[in-house]
Amino acid sequence: MSLQTGTRLGVYEIAAPIGAGGMGEVYRARDTRLSREVAIKVLPAAVASDADRRLRFEQEARSASALNHPNILTIHDVGSADGTIYIAMELVEGKTLRELLAAGEPVPMKRLLEVATQTAEGLAKAHGAGIVHRDLKPENLMISKDGFVKILDFGLAKLIEPVTQDASVLPTAIAAPTTPGTVMGTAGYMSPEQASGQSVDYRSDQFTLGAILYEMATGKRAFARKTGAETLVAIIREEPEPIAQLAPKSPAPVRWIVDRLLAKDPEERYASTKDLARDLKSVRDHLSETTSSASGALETAEPARAKRRGWFLPAALALLIGAAGAALVIRKLDLFQPPPLQFQRLTFRRGAVGAARFAQDGRTVAYSASWDGGPTEVYSTAPESPESKSLGLPPANLFAASSTGELAIGLGWRRFGGWEGSGTLARVPLAGGAPREVVENVQDADWSPDGKQLAVVNHAGARARLEYPVGTVMAESSGWIDQARISPDGRNIAFYDHPERGENAGRLIILDVAKKRRTEGPFVPGTAGLVWTRDGDVLITGGPSRLLRVSPSGKIRNTRGLGVGFVPEDLSRDGTLLAKHYNWRREMVGLAPAEDRERNLTWLDWSFPNTLSADGTTVLFDEQDRPRGEYLCYVRRTDGSAAVLLGQAKGLDLSPDKRWALTTNTAADELTLIPTAAGSPKKIAKANLTYQLGEFFPDGKTILLWGNEPGRASRLYVQGVDEARPRPITREGFGLSAVGGRAISPDGRAIGVRGIDGRVYIIPTDGSTEPRLLPGAHVDEISWGWTEDGKSIYVAATGSMPLRIELCDVATGERRLWKEIVPPDPAGVLAIGPIYIAADGRSYIYSYRRQLDELFLIKGVQ
Repeated sequence: MSLQTGTRLGVYEIAAPIGAGGMGEVYRARDTRLSREVAIKVLPAAVASDADRRLRFEQEARSASALNHPNILTIHDVGSADGTIYIAMELVEGKTLRELLAAGEPVPMKRLLEVATQTAEGLAKAHGAGIVHRDLKPENLMISKDGFVKILDFGLAKLIEPVTQDASVLPTAIAAPTTPGTVMGTAGYMSPEQASGQSVDYRSDQFTLGAILYEMATGKRAFARKTGAETLVAIIREEPEPIAQLAPKSPAPVRWIVDRLLAKDPEERYASTKDLARDLKSVRDHLSETTSSASGALETAEPARAKRRGWFLPAALALLIGAAGAALVIRKLDLFQPPPLQFQRLTFRRGAVGAARFAQDGRTVAYSASWDGGPTEVYSTAPESPESKSLGLPPANLFAASSTGELAIGLGWRRFGGWEGSGTLARVPLAGGAPREVVENVQDADWSPDGKQLAVVNHAGARARLEYPVGTVMAESSGWIDQARISPDGRNIAFYDHPERGENAGRLIILDVAKKRRTEGPFVPGTAGLVWTRDGDVLITGGPSRLLRVSPSGKIRNTRGLGVGFVPEDLSRDGTLLAKHYNWRREMVGLAPAEDRERNLTWLDWSFPNTLSADGTTVLFDEQDRPRGEYLCYVRRTDGSAAVLLGQAKGLDLSPDKRWALTTNTAADELTLIPTAAGSPKKIAKANLTYQLGEFFPDGKTILLWGNEPGRASRLYVQGVDEARPRPITREGFGLSAVGGRAISPDGRAIGVRGIDGRVYIIPTDGSTEPRLLPGAHVDEISWGWTEDGKSIYVAATGSMPLRIELCDVATGERRLWKEIVPPDPAGVLAIGPIYIAADGRSYIYSYRRQLDELFLIKGVQ
């Protein structure tokens, strides 16, 4: 079918056709809701009319949408309108690799290595998530105008039915069940196992990439024959002509990598695509075009033996001269190394620092901090003074400083959900004066370059929103957004999109304000900072000590390292970097049964409790390996016994009998039961959800899930541990703004959770009625579990310190104080949570994040 200009598919308005292929027609379109351009792929009528294939299309598209990586095309939406099934994707301006190879000439080695490295990095991300492309080819690699590689059609090729006739294009392996011996894929780019109808895994994609690199290096296809059948035979039985004969100047390391990728036996390829990407990156970064040419010339086979003596001496001399020259260059480089960085410490008290910004004079620094366990206040300091001065404002968090001398602050700042917080946005002169309130419930804000407009981040229902100016939505997220910063020229806004509430790992996003164009940068685990340079790039920390420079088009390069624990906060006009050095720990404290004193149960440096057994004797907790964004799941007795490592997983809950730990993987899309003693793990049927909460019902056979399908708002589900699919019990969009202690009542009939409006709701687990407010519910409270008789819920205000926990009667709303909790050392503790309370209310465990931060000025970064 063909769509005319102006046709509407849901919120998308068709603008012009882009192309067509086996998976349907592609159009340029406009998302009228978010005012951005997208690409729309329309499913062929033959697939759309087949219910099974349509279902597989939706499943695979949603699976692909979870692959959040700069080298994989982003899928925004999957939908249907008037019987037309479509998928909305990121629009990339550029050419496919097929167009670049059309001339039949080798690709310059520098470009080959850049394309190869980016493609391998994208594949490594997908393979790490258990997804195999199966139909990689030059047509499915898009090269943007700024040189960024995007892999297209992940997961979609499974939909094409097999063909038995000779064809230049054969479809890709369909999802099981399939007929043994079925051959699917694109002829010329299939692996031997794929061509012979065997099962395939990630190493099949490696072979295909090898065939693509061979063609880029030589200008010829590796296995091209007259017919598709002959091509398949060549893939299975024959070797391609050596690259050294077709492209003698190609670097030896490149030839070795391609040879390994084209091995007939999958076992002889790379054990990990991440290792392949690492090898390609190393060759790209260390092998120049000149060195490549010399290396290729030296290793070219000689046609006559008599020429070898004449060849050896000049080659040896060339190597000696080259080595001497290289040594000279290295010595010269040593002489011209940039001067060491200069550090000047600005703060000296003990506590947590929020945002920090240069004032309009470029010397004064404004920042917010909570010193020695006190409230969060706004301060100012200067390089010539070791003292900081309180501005005398009510408790508030700093958002930004304008070019006109005003501060944007969050009055009444309160923490919730681990890393998130909100307050009332207000404007106040740095020189002094009373704050003027602007907008309530703001999580972040920044000034326009002229100091006249504000960009704000807030939550609307279950979605986070970036507005610029206030009231105009520029971006949305089903997770949360922070560190929104406007570029010095006002053309772009950069921010982090965190896909999971309660987690601070996220992807850098850069928005072109005028064109509404979205560029995705790297995905960073943990705090990365975000600063615009004067020439329009973004500085972030991309690891424990790396400082990355990201252009608005998404190009990434390393700059100077700052050292472990530094994140950029602001950059002055003279290039001085204002940075925060953080030392963060998550500590865990508990009171065991029959004891009268709390015990610190912290195991490593980030002990996050996930549940406490009903008898109060055992805690399930995680230690997060922050540099790699991974979790280690442990169980530990509250009497102080040593912790037992269960595995690399994120813990969710303990079964009532304490024999099983419910866990999810780092990608948060698979559930596994891990035995706490002897036994083997058991996987729970995958449900195409991203899980954010999981909790056992009292029967130990059913679990409560909080999660969302790709691209959709969160909701609550119930699933038996032996069932294939979860059952939703709330409408889509009924998400949770924070998760407290145990949510399920002792009889399993009700759930107590905090809704997106900040109040506690009671939800029937059978889904029979709508959620109802807890009587007497207050805004900004979290439910921390039920009493043993199921008549009351423990509730407490978020972000308060000390934490005052009350018992609220579920029927009447009557309240009474249960306990007030204060950490033994409150310095750097901004909020307490989560808390888990034993069934009898006599023992408990709680956790808090301790931030001990310092501000520094750093010269010599740029």
